[in-house]
Amino acid sequence: MLRVNDIQVFYGEMQILRGISLEVNQGEIVSLIGSNGAGKSTTILSISGLIHPRKGEIEFNGKKITDLSPFDIVEMGISHVPEGRQLFPSLTVLENLEMGALRGKAKRERHKTMEWIFQLFPILNERKRQFAGTLSGGEQQMVAIGRGLMSIPSLLLLDEPSLGLAPIFVSSMYDIIKKINTEGTTILLVEQNVFKSLSICNRGYVLENGAVTLKGIGEDLLQNKLIKKVYLGM
Repeated sequence: MLRVNDIQVFYGEMQILRGISLEVNQGEIVSLIGSNGAGKSTTILSISGLIHPRKGEIEFNGKKITDLSPFDIVEMGISHVPEGRQLFPSLTVLENLEMGALRGKAKRERHKTMEWIFQLFPILNERKRQFAGTLSGGEQQMVAIGRGLMSIPSLLLLDEPSLGLAPIFVSSMYDIIKKINTEGTTILLVEQNVFKSLSICNRGYVLENGAVTLKGIGEDLLQNKLIKKVYLGM
């Protein structure tokens, strides 16, 4: 479904990604892990068109998307849930969700999609007239994911969905991610929570200093000695 081939990304003259390559197959959850500054978010931003690589190519369903606008990439079926949620705090939950379905099929089917999102996140139905800025961190993350799903993506990019959440809520968030996947949405998951993300993924990639240093099946990576030492403190 997604192929990232040897992309190099610069901020000015500073190189951030040094030849990243990865693949995501239809129906998978693929995790991208690494420490702060490893290049995880930059990789996601490149896939969603918010940053354009200086070298390399990105393909989605066999079509080159490297130089496309974020708008065109969303239209093709990729939705990006950004780190930090990036909601409109002065809009209601309902209005924030509707922002994810402004055109085409997503707009035509927004009521059906909204019903599905309220089944995933029942609390949002109760809060739909409430301003997003007044919600708890966990509820805001639900809105952010819901808004991403409103475009009816075939590939969902999740950037640090557990960041800032209370530990008691992290497990339920991962249950929701698995449910979204089993109901037909492929997921590329960027996380610092290495144990949780590798526990639910089919495959994983480890980034260090803008390059892929390890890759493999999630369960195998969890047993890797380096992963245990550096990321799990074992």
